[in-house]
Amino acid sequence: MNVGFIGIGSMGSLLIDSFIGSGALEPSQITASNRTFAKAEKLAVRHLGLRAVPLNRDAVIGQDLIFLCIKPLEYKRVIEEIRGILSEDQIVISITSPVLIEQLENSLPCKIAKVIPSITNYVCCGATLCMYGDRLNEADKARLNNLFSMISAPLAIDEKHTRIVSDISSCGPAFMAFVLQSFINAAVEETGIPREEAEIVASAMLYGTGQLLTEGGMSPETLQARVAVPGGITAQALALLSRELDGVFNAVIRTTHAKYEEDLERVALSLYGKEVNGP
Repeated sequence: MNVGFIGIGSMGSLLIDSFIGSGALEPSQITASNRTFAKAEKLAVRHLGLRAVPLNRDAVIGQDLIFLCIKPLEYKRVIEEIRGILSEDQIVISITSPVLIEQLENSLPCKIAKVIPSITNYVCCGATLCMYGDRLNEADKARLNNLFSMISAPLAIDEKHTRIVSDISSCGPAFMAFVLQSFINAAVEETGIPREEAEIVASAMLYGTGQLLTEGGMSPETLQARVAVPGGITAQALALLSRELDGVFNAVIRTTHAKYEEDLERVALSLYGKEVNGP
C-alpha cells in the first residue's frame, strides 16, 4: 500500500510519525508534499526511505491513499491541482473537520473519507473519528479501519456530530492539559512544592485516571463516588468545583461550535462562491 500526504504540519507529521512508529507503514510506502518543500525534505531525513516531493500532484500519482492535512481555505487550490490526476479507485482522506464529505465528492472523482485524528494517536491510543463517503465499499472501510487501529481505536461517527466529538477527542487533550496545568500552578503557588515534582505526580494521576475510566470500567460519576467520602476533603473540594465551573464547559462547546459554523461558511464560499448548509 502506498500512501501520499499533502501537508505535513502538526497533524500531518504526527500521523506519519505514528504510522511509522507503530509499524503500520514503512517510510518507503509514504510520499509527502508540503507548501514549504524544505519541511518535507527534513521529514525525509528523519524517516529514511520516505519520499519528499515538491508538487502536490506528485504525492497523488501512484498512491492508494492520499491524506489531505491542510487548512480549510487551502482546499480549493489543492483540489484544482489534483482533480485531473485522481482515479476513481484512489481514496482521499481529509482530516479537516469543516470540509464536508459531500463537498469533496462533488469536487473529486475518487472515493472520500474524513478522519479526525487526536494527539493521543502519537502514543497509539485514543480514538480516530472516521466518516466514510458513499463511494467507499466495505473492503475500503476495513482497510482504513485496519490502518487506524494500529495507532488508535477507530470510531465511526455521523458527520453531523463531527464538532462535538472532535471537541472531546481532539480538543479534549488540550482542555484537560490546561486544567492540569492550572492545578499544578496552584499547587506550586499555594504550597511551594517543586514544579517538577508536582508535574510528575499530576501526570501519573491523570494517566491512572484514564486507565480507571477505560480498562478499569469506571464512569466519571463512579470514580468520584469512590474517592469522595461524604463530608471529607475531596467531597468539599468537589462541591467548590461544581459551583465555580458551573456552565464553563457549556460555554466552551458554544465557542467551538460558533467557530466551526464560521469555518463551514468560509469553506463553502471558497469552494462554491456561496453559502452551503452542512452538518
